[in-house]
Amino acid sequence: MSEQNGGPPGEGLDVAVLDYRMSNLASATKALESLGADVRVVDDGEQLGTPDAVVLPGVGHFGEAMARMRARRLDVAARRAAEDGRPLLGICLGLQLLFEQSDESPGVDGLGLLPGAVRRLETEEKVPHIGWSQVEWRPGVPFAPEPGDPHSSIYYFVHSYVCEPEAPEMVLGTASHGASFVASAGWGVVHGVQFHPEKSSDAGLGLLTRWLRGVSARDGVQAEARE
Repeated sequence: MSEQNGGPPGEGLDVAVLDYRMSNLASATKALESLGADVRVVDDGEQLGTPDAVVLPGVGHFGEAMARMRARRLDVAARRAAEDGRPLLGICLGLQLLFEQSDESPGVDGLGLLPGAVRRLETEEKVPHIGWSQVEWRPGVPFAPEPGDPHSSIYYFVHSYVCEPEAPEMVLGTASHGASFVASAGWGVVHGVQFHPEKSSDAGLGLLTRWLRGVSARDGVQAEARE
């Protein structure tokens, strides 16, 4: 699609950003729009429709976020999108919500799209971890930058909790704040990053660009299969 016509990476893509009134909505939406995506802000799960991709941003408390998502049926919408094979990207708290549970809110179920749990960041450094850190990517991650360019893998973090995927192959990238932690995780069409790409300057926009190109390529393959 956009790779063929020379347009921006998100050109022609319907990207739904889930809004549960507790996220970095404006900055995430602006970043995606700057890359050419047709962004729809969805605050009611019944209105999700059939987007090309879904973005789940987030800032704040795990339990409160899940309560708000359930009240708006956005949890149902997110699960349905993943089941339908629509790429889903979680950002910061949005990544944590993809997992089954969190120490921040014992007894509260997450979306359960990624097996594993969320734990408090154990480090001798100050928590929350606020600032810029470099991510070491696993080889072959489609939205990671090209190897050998460390400056393109420095992103902005704000968090006190980290994800612990059940399977090692779900770990896509790691970073360090006195101790190593998971900076990106995913499986199938469901992925997430612990940092804020929309606040990470050119490195963050680069990551979103590569993710949108992956969505575009997948959408093009599916369209050809339907013809």
